[in-house]
Amino acid sequence: MDIFKLDLNLLVVFHHLLIHKRVSAVAEVLGMSQPAVSSALGRLRVSLGDGLFLRTQKGMVPTPYALQLAEPVALALDGLQQALNVRADFDPSSSTRSFTMAMSDVGEMYFLPVLIDALAGAAPGVTLNVVSVTQAALKEDMATGRIDLAMGLLPQLQAGFFQQALFKQKYIVLMRKAHPLAGKKKLGLVAFTAAEHVRILASGTGHGRVDVALAQNKLHRNFRLTVPHYVALGDVLSHSDLIATVPERFADRTLGPFDLVKRDLPMAVDDSAIHQFWHSRLHRDPGHRWLRQFTSVLFGDGKTANLENPI
Repeated sequence: MDIFKLDLNLLVVFHHLLIHKRVSAVAEVLGMSQPAVSSALGRLRVSLGDGLFLRTQKGMVPTPYALQLAEPVALALDGLQQALNVRADFDPSSSTRSFTMAMSDVGEMYFLPVLIDALAGAAPGVTLNVVSVTQAALKEDMATGRIDLAMGLLPQLQAGFFQQALFKQKYIVLMRKAHPLAGKKKLGLVAFTAAEHVRILASGTGHGRVDVALAQNKLHRNFRLTVPHYVALGDVLSHSDLIATVPERFADRTLGPFDLVKRDLPMAVDDSAIHQFWHSRLHRDPGHRWLRQFTSVLFGDGKTANLENPI
């Protein structure tokens, strides 16, 4: 018998006939009509080549073959029910589930310290695996479930994914407290463009909009140093007279540890909206829904949060 040719719903009827022994009782339990139960039994008899049950005054009595099937079918249905219950009831306090999240390096510096600390209290058994948003297979890995959630300013995920905006932030200028420009409360455009800058490429993100805004106004910065990511930026700025244009929430995390100050940009640049993204295959997963809600509470500003359907 090829199981792929068998309607597995018929095994549910079979299982309940073994328990209740009457068609009327099975119909009531399963919410079916009695003719529908009888029809299901007839189809199963044909598929398995056995009568399965004999009608008697005491109800439906199983045949020897039905008795042989009883335990394996019961175990299979019970195992499936348990598996479905695990997905339907996610308990963060006892779960040992591992989630894979994609972030940029600036996202790691902003999100992870808060997230790990909060998980230790709310979900001590849950573990995280963090990967880079710059990997070429990001979309494919999210579509196949290898990555659960991506967080950041990620224009490559704007289409085809669910997304929830967490917060908006502006861009600011970051420098050391002893920098010649740090004594000015307001940074002028001439001084800004004349200063020596660090350019952060941050590939895979949308943080290059400052360059776009300057180019549109035919203004150019004097780049003394170009780096691929934000990791070493605090150290670099604290030991030089270079300045950098960065997202404000990243700046706020680096001010104290590296003895830096921030100043407003002297030109208008659109704020960036930071989102969390996920694939539709995980949209209704209870554990994933919990994780999304958890990160939304931790990082959402309550103003820009919204849910958008995939395009």
